[in-house]
Amino acid sequence: MSEQDTPERAGPRKLPASLAAHPSVRAVLARRADGGGTPAPPPVIDADWLRALCREAGADDAAAVRLDHPDLAGEREHVLAALPGTRTLISLMVRMNRDNTRSPARSVANQEFHQTDEQVNAAARAVARALQDAGHRALNPSAGFPQEMERFPGRIWVVSHKTVAVAAGLGVMGLHRNVIHPRFGSFVLLATVLVDAPVSAYGRPLDYNPCVDCKLCVAACPVGAIGKDGAFDPLACTTHNYREFMSGFTDWAQTVADSEDAADFRDRVTDPENASMWQSLAFKPSYKSGYCLAVCPAGEDVLGPYLDDRKQYLDTVLRPLREKTETLYVLPGSAAQRYAERRFPHKPAKEVSGGWRPPGRHRQDPGPA
Repeated sequence: MSEQDTPERAGPRKLPASLAAHPSVRAVLARRADGGGTPAPPPVIDADWLRALCREAGADDAAAVRLDHPDLAGEREHVLAALPGTRTLISLMVRMNRDNTRSPARSVANQEFHQTDEQVNAAARAVARALQDAGHRALNPSAGFPQEMERFPGRIWVVSHKTVAVAAGLGVMGLHRNVIHPRFGSFVLLATVLVDAPVSAYGRPLDYNPCVDCKLCVAACPVGAIGKDGAFDPLACTTHNYREFMSGFTDWAQTVADSEDAADFRDRVTDPENASMWQSLAFKPSYKSGYCLAVCPAGEDVLGPYLDDRKQYLDTVLRPLREKTETLYVLPGSAAQRYAERRFPHKPAKEVSGGWRPPGRHRQDPGPA
């Protein structure tokens, strides 16, 4: 290839006559001829401009991290599949109202989760649109649900917002597997924006952990998913907390299919459970717990009452959640079942499948007829 033929120096390709005659094409070409075409985006996004944009969009904090950051090695393939050419990930954070999140009334706590989720999604979308208007390619994956369910039971999310937030310096992962922000603590939800350009300055990981090692998340979890030593049982957490999300609904549907009649179904599923599943399907899925986040005192804006009177904090924040009578959903014979029955005898433990297919029950695909 000669120097004159390189893509950088080559002129625009000749358009087919039918395409060149299209009114939209003629308008674009005319603007270009008059020097009014779309200007090239800046090669580097100004970090101060970007931060102001994120705050104006509704984020309470934001930071950027380059895609080639070593802590994002596991995300790189998935990010590039979502937006080829991605250079930077922008982590956005929106804080939650603490007392709503702490409420034993699940309707109050879940409304707070869902409204904050909507706000952080809206903020990420506004940032992506502004970057697009500036000439960049940008994409904002969902902050929560829905997910890529065709991949189930594998990785169903586009990007791990927590991993990105920690790499960008917005917080540190706590024992409860939630990101703890140095100011807002655990009361935050996250989103990520992918963009095809570098940024003039990136966030730096925190040099300390905002966690105060109180272990209240361990004490609050009704199924023992969080260990004092840092161990975590994700299956115990998802089986209970996500009971009315996809896996719990699958288990509920299997129960319907397995029941002999309506009376048998009512013996298996209580009226409150049935009504709660309907409410989650009609409105939005309800988290059954989230207590680990609710009791966490970490964060400069959150820590004061815990420091002032730890006993009162335990009485007003932790105790109502521990004493609440509620059904705990556990896998048969699991450590979660044994923990729930031992530590929370007033909370009935109910055996469920968690939505997984029982062994030997998979049917072979008959293939095309």
